[in-house]
Amino acid sequence: MKKRHLGFWEIWNLSFGFLGIQMGFALQNANASRILQIFGADVHNLSWFWIVAPLTGLIVQPIVGHYSDQTWTKLGRRRPYFLVGALLAATGLILMPQADMFTQFLPALWVGAGFLMIMDASFNIAMEPFRALVADLMPSDQRTLGFSIQTVLIGIGAVVGSWLPYILTNWFGISNVAQEGEVPFSLILSFIIGAAILVITILITVLTTKEYTPEEMRLIQEELNTEEIEPETKSSILDIFTDFAKMPDTMRQLAWVQFFSWFGLFGMWVFTTPAIASHVYGLPLSDTHSQAYQDAGDWVGIIFGVYNLISAIFAFFLPYIAKKLNRKKTHATSLIIGGIGLISIYFAPNQYWLIASMVGVGIAWASILAMPYAILAGSIPAKKMGVYMGIFNFFIVIPQIINALIGGPLVTYLYGGKPIFALVTSGVSFFIAALLVTRVIDRDDPIKV
Repeated sequence: MKKRHLGFWEIWNLSFGFLGIQMGFALQNANASRILQIFGADVHNLSWFWIVAPLTGLIVQPIVGHYSDQTWTKLGRRRPYFLVGALLAATGLILMPQADMFTQFLPALWVGAGFLMIMDASFNIAMEPFRALVADLMPSDQRTLGFSIQTVLIGIGAVVGSWLPYILTNWFGISNVAQEGEVPFSLILSFIIGAAILVITILITVLTTKEYTPEEMRLIQEELNTEEIEPETKSSILDIFTDFAKMPDTMRQLAWVQFFSWFGLFGMWVFTTPAIASHVYGLPLSDTHSQAYQDAGDWVGIIFGVYNLISAIFAFFLPYIAKKLNRKKTHATSLIIGGIGLISIYFAPNQYWLIASMVGVGIAWASILAMPYAILAGSIPAKKMGVYMGIFNFFIVIPQIINALIGGPLVTYLYGGKPIFALVTSGVSFFIAALLVTRVIDRDDPIKV
């Protein structure tokens, strides 16, 4: 038995839930630092509050991947995890900007950080099974297309999520200013809308996608004859450690690429708001309540939307470019362009020039979301797809944890309290990732390199 080729709309529907996931993720990335600063977080300690997000991913992803490989229900292997993750993430989205409601129990800052953890853990529950689903259902020659369409949907969701607070304020007149210690209603409403869209899009994927049964997957594996067929044995959660030790060489090589890519991304997400407010708008770091600061925060949402819009557009061209250049050269070139974009923020004379900077970041983001997974999928045993996609997440969350630990001290002691240099560091990190791509062996690329 062979995997059948899927039509465009089938591929679209199986990844459609990613639109909602990324809309919520974009709301978090563009506004979490802003919300935490409103609740009293100091910019020099800001990255420490973000550490809960990748730390939960480090724990949750491989466990979810392991159990999704072993699960079979009426909803299939992967879809139950989408649904549970979406419901939990929606809860975090609704409650994080309203953390001040719980001040009778704990300070709003700590409650907000707690809901940030819930959100990110829930996004992780939903996210990697989506990666595994593409690999489960699509033949090798469609995977680049599958991950590229997934990137398009990620981009669309992220654009809407990033721009939503600005749109609510500037198109609908909803205030983006509140009393000291309170989150503006435009942000609260944005997070509520994001939660609703997240649940709806996940339900569309759950209800329109049919997964292969375990018996069908076994027959496909026999037809491909890419791995030895072993009798079914009882699997333990501790097998994750064995699988980690036996990970394919391609995965080990991609690990370093992912490390520096996501180290750079995390620095951008954490420090862009204070960097733009201070370096471009000329505001003191202590100013987190003025109209100018809220305008700067809204503009960060706009430029984050730009890089996600560019990624959605560029993702359409990725399969063609990868076919011409090969996947490694495509990814390396994209990372270099993204690094130039991040470093150029330092030289931007005003906020409008940041749009050009984010074009470069968007090209890199599209490739980061597609190329490593397209390369990885061909090197992973089919029966271990979920757990290895989860383990692969180690190399996304570990660099974020490291950046969370050292990012604040770097800004304080090495960068003289200027968060703009954290963005420059992120650009250099992209350059290193591009160099490391050249070491990767892509066993599933139709072009020999």
